Amino acid sequence: MSTPADHGRELIARPDQTPDALRAALAVVAPGRLDEMQATKDDAFAKAIEWQSLSPVRSWVLTWARDIEIARRPDLSSRLAHAQNRLEDEDPATAREALHELSAVLDEAMKAVRG
Repeated sequence: MSTPADHGRELIARPDQTPDALRAALAVVAPGRLDEMQATKDDAFAKAIEWQSLSPVRSWVLTWARDIEIARRPDLSSRLAHAQNRLEDEDPATAREALHELSAVLDEAMKAVRG
């Protein structure tokens, strides 16, 4: 794990951005997503070979680093769940607010993992 917890109550420290570190972190904060992680990793590596580019692997790392950032921080996890629960609200204003909040959570997590 690379970065100590610094956003209040965090479940674990921010992991290094390596496949093994991300997998170990996910096993702690969201073990039910391990199969999904492996499937998307396999796909990213297959695309990297096909395209002769590391871009799919970099994208995979950032996507999972972002998702783990959200899962390891209860503040972000709570905001995400609240927004997701309101996305299909009958009131269009509430649904738009939820979409805005969802985007804000994803942006905040991505900024955190990109340093």
